[in-house]
Amino acid sequence: MLENLIIDKNKETPIYYQIADAIMMQIEKGTLKDGVALPSINVFNERFSVARETVEKAYTELKKRGYVSSVKGRGYFIKSANFNKVKILLIFNKISSFKKIVYYSFINALKDAAKVDLEIHHYNPQILNDIIDKNIGKYHYYVIMPHFDGNAKPKLYTKIIQRIPKDELLLLDKRLPTIPCDKAVYQDFQNDILNILRESGGDLKKYASLTLLFPEEANHPKEITEGIQTYCAETNKSFKVLMDAKVIPLRKGSLFIVISDDDLVALIQQIRMSPFKIGKDIGIISFNETPLKSLLDVTVVSTDFDLMGKTAAELILKGKNASVKNPFYIIKRGSI
Repeated sequence: MLENLIIDKNKETPIYYQIADAIMMQIEKGTLKDGVALPSINVFNERFSVARETVEKAYTELKKRGYVSSVKGRGYFIKSANFNKVKILLIFNKISSFKKIVYYSFINALKDAAKVDLEIHHYNPQILNDIIDKNIGKYHYYVIMPHFDGNAKPKLYTKIIQRIPKDELLLLDKRLPTIPCDKAVYQDFQNDILNILRESGGDLKKYASLTLLFPEEANHPKEITEGIQTYCAETNKSFKVLMDAKVIPLRKGSLFIVISDDDLVALIQQIRMSPFKIGKDIGIISFNETPLKSLLDVTVVSTDFDLMGKTAAELILKGKNASVKNPFYIIKRGSI
């Protein structure tokens, strides 16, 4: 009992409040069950080196909040009938139409079982650190999308995320090998695109070269580049990465894989001003489905964002520990 209790004596929050908050969280998560006795004040004092008066104030605070009851001569006991909704802090790297799909599927799957707050770290580890700093100990679960700026140091953001207890952390959209956690719903960016291209090999034979339009400032996972590069090496296609889509060199037999919608528009406009035909002379594969891409007959590769949110919610609701790879698929259209 209370094995994961962390007391920070340098924190401004009074120690008795820290103890009360930590125990309250364990009650709300169901870790501490109804009727279970808390350690006696003397035992708590010896185990955590906290003054008896501080422990007594913490237990009194919990009693005041309605989370424990006391029996004279016997001690303090859990009253889990006061269980509240599970508190979840969802931390995204950015807001986009696809992140909104994840968010709403997550919220809808949880229904009334949880209260969810949303924060954005904007690819910045320091912002993430500030978010965690002001919220640590206040939530039962922390769901984080660990995408960061290309210049961010892995050691830094690893250390920041590891501040969250392992059993309270869920990594969403991306796994980090340096951060062990009990729950994850992720894309395998490198192998997802590699396997899709391999499976579509017959449709792509007519293309001798492959260009990835990959805007540097957008902070997309570099693993995408690595997967495409591997495919090109296997199929003897020339490969290059283009970060500026304003002027795109067009040649017959070229296949373009496009990450951003702005670059997709720029590419289609330039092809339409050329003698080449989309799907015949030049191929296009775009990331992430939208109604406009269907209308334009553009081939799309994407993960299932709706399922990603639902799966994350399910892991939390069922208290299940698992690392789940999210499905990745292709919708073939006339652009290849």
